[in-house]
Amino acid sequence: MPERSHRTQAERRAHTRAALLDATISCLVELGYARTSMQEICARAGVSKGAVQHHFADKAELMAAAVEHLTTRLSERNLPDENELPAGPERVSAMIELLWRSYSGTLATAAMELWIAARTDPPLAAAMRPVDKALGRSTLDRITELVTDVPRERLEMVFWLTVNLTRGLALDAELGGDPQRREQLLREWKRVATAICSEA
Repeated sequence: MPERSHRTQAERRAHTRAALLDATISCLVELGYARTSMQEICARAGVSKGAVQHHFADKAELMAAAVEHLTTRLSERNLPDENELPAGPERVSAMIELLWRSYSGTLATAAMELWIAARTDPPLAAAMRPVDKALGRSTLDRITELVTDVPRERLEMVFWLTVNLTRGLALDAELGGDPQRREQLLREWKRVATAICSEA
């Protein structure tokens, strides 16, 4: 049977939508939220401004979709596979490292731009909150499946402390902070978190 040479309309729409979302993330990382314009996004995605309106009514709607797109990709990186993790107390340290990598990469830079912009942009904040909560919840649920010998309440506390620490360290990196200090703080937190999770 010969291969199809033409994509369906649904495939073309999905391709255009993905290109717009990837271009949006690229702009957020390189230009920041304030300088991310529809014109620049269209140029990077290779589509006309008119074509964008078939997918998104305005910039706010596009940013809301970008939040979901980012969340999906961050979630894929945040949720570890059991085979990647060591057994015993070292598992806590390994998961902290995975979370740090997730919150300090390129995707996290784009998310940080949106979190900061949401402070003074109510529609963006409204789009961010439920998506951000969903990401945290799905990651925490996966971690509780992998670390079964620590009480849920204690593990949840360690998880949220880790999320907030790594976000702060990621911001420190963006501001040009000392990388050796970040490594030291991360090592110390791994030690403390492992001790907390090992308590009887």
